[in-house]
Amino acid sequence: MKTKIIVLSAAVLGILAPAASAQQSTVNGAAGGAVTGAIVGGPVGAAVGGVVGAVAGTAIDPPPQRVVSYVETAPAPASPVVVKEKIVVGKPIPQSVVLTPVPDSPKYAYAVVNEQRVIVDPQTRTVVQVVQ
Repeated sequence: MKTKIIVLSAAVLGILAPAASAQQSTVNGAAGGAVTGAIVGGPVGAAVGGVVGAVAGTAIDPPPQRVVSYVETAPAPASPVVVKEKIVVGKPIPQSVVLTPVPDSPKYAYAVVNEQRVIVDPQTRTVVQVVQ
């Protein structure tokens, strides 16, 4: 019985490992969750903890303060952009919104949408932070 549980746990973690390696925070979350789960619930706990940790580890990391400071002081575009969708951290920004790269920080871009400055991952168009 224990052998089946160990094999099942290894299979679940083996399936999740390639997806988890796509993002460092996900890897840390999966590993931390697996370790905690193993301590609490043995092999089954490791599998469950790894899944929960991977999900929790995908939380959006905030951008560095220098990026936030730049976006706060950068000039706003000449024409305001208004969209019907609510701008939410972790969700993609509409394709109609033009992104402006943040100098010296290729991982970030920004836009002013609905009179809010937002920092975005330009590759995925995911909102990283709404600047208040």
